[in-house]
Amino acid sequence: MKILLTGANGYIGMRLLPLLLDMGHEVVCAVRDAARLAVDEDVRSKIKVVEIDFLDDVLQSKIPTDIEAAYFLIHSMSTSTKDFDEMEATTAKNFNLHLKDTHVKQVIYLSGIVNDVNLSKHLWSRKNVEDILYQGSFALTVLRAGIIVGSGSSSFEIIRDLCEKLPFMITPKWVLTKTQPIAIRDVMHFLSAVLGHEKTYNESFDIAGPDVLTYKQMLHQYAKARGFKNWIVTVPVMTPKLSSYWLYFVTSTSYKLALNLVDSMKIEVIAKDNRLQQLLGIKTHSYKEAIAMAFIKIEQNLVVSSWKDSMISGRFKQDLEKYIQVPKFGVLKDEKKIKIKNTQAVLENIWSIGGDKGWYYANWLWKIRGILDKLWGGVGLRRGRTHPNNIATGDVIDFWRVLLANKNNKRLLLFAEMKLPGEAWLEFKIDDNNVLHQTATFRPRGLLGRLYWYSIVPFHYFIFSGMIRNIAKTTSSFK
Repeated sequence: MKILLTGANGYIGMRLLPLLLDMGHEVVCAVRDAARLAVDEDVRSKIKVVEIDFLDDVLQSKIPTDIEAAYFLIHSMSTSTKDFDEMEATTAKNFNLHLKDTHVKQVIYLSGIVNDVNLSKHLWSRKNVEDILYQGSFALTVLRAGIIVGSGSSSFEIIRDLCEKLPFMITPKWVLTKTQPIAIRDVMHFLSAVLGHEKTYNESFDIAGPDVLTYKQMLHQYAKARGFKNWIVTVPVMTPKLSSYWLYFVTSTSYKLALNLVDSMKIEVIAKDNRLQQLLGIKTHSYKEAIAMAFIKIEQNLVVSSWKDSMISGRFKQDLEKYIQVPKFGVLKDEKKIKIKNTQAVLENIWSIGGDKGWYYANWLWKIRGILDKLWGGVGLRRGRTHPNNIATGDVIDFWRVLLANKNNKRLLLFAEMKLPGEAWLEFKIDDNNVLHQTATFRPRGLLGRLYWYSIVPFHYFIFSGMIRNIAKTTSSFK
């Protein structure tokens, strides 16, 4: 079957793509930026990629007319706290227009459980998108999921951050709201099983795990599964805004995502029935089992996708390609170079930078900079990195975004997503003479930008000098 996969470089899409290929389907991936589709050469050779921004007016569609099914995995919740619902509605309408002249028979939409009478803006928007998609020229299958628990999912990573960092928590009253989480493995099972299943056409189904839990119970069960105890005190005085700041500062989530999540956490997300489970014969995993499966992937460094690598986790609003050409004029630079002996070992050091490994010199200063960035409304260091030594274009490394990662050309280019009075790049490159070049480039914005650069020049001297020396070494962990 020929399938259109939207949101192919998102958390769900990155996991669904290899599954569809293993099932023998032909897949067309619709993404805003093809450079960000982080798949290996083998997968790339098996798929077709089209660049489409579904927020743009539909003039001429790039989608092949002979597609038979499509997955709608697009949302805008983290891009705005005000008009994301309008953006999602526009996306759905344009999606319908793109598919109008194709042979598509079925569209599968992953939504959220919307059974409460009073819906949050986020859940109302998901329901509105569902209503718009039902107007398309195809049969629609809607899967309304509870909170998704899996390695790299936003919900799981927030719970992980809270429990691992705060053994004692003073929490808002929304932690007593009931929800029904579902394992990412079960979500994948449902998404693949309904494909081409005519009994699911023009139907909306709730999908969830077997456990109905409060968020407080989820936090406690996580701690128990990890072998420690945590204490949670609930207070009624935390406003949604204070709750959002609390999540923002303690976890790796962005403020926009935190605000929209808190708005939804006041609403019970519980499945009405298990019709689809019975129809497909699927037995879902418990919350404890979902946690255990997530940590198997984490401990084996097999996390396929993470919400942190999505563009919405940072400051980017345009395509990465806009920033790949590092400016040469009107910029300030710190350039270092050093002769190396073992090119491959040094490349491994470069490809392991950030996250748990750190930045090879004065990690405590990097941590302070991350804290300051968080206080100023930036992304901070808590995003870490998805894999300890694999990097792909578009990935996140702490408060940097990967613009280019080419091991064959021995070059890594990063762009800063921290709050700055300007734009910053950090580049590592090994030339043909086995010389490692490390270049920090800053394009200041006005006088404030120049004052910022010159105020940190003394720190750059020590940090960047120490960093390149340690990267060039091949025998120490540099902790």
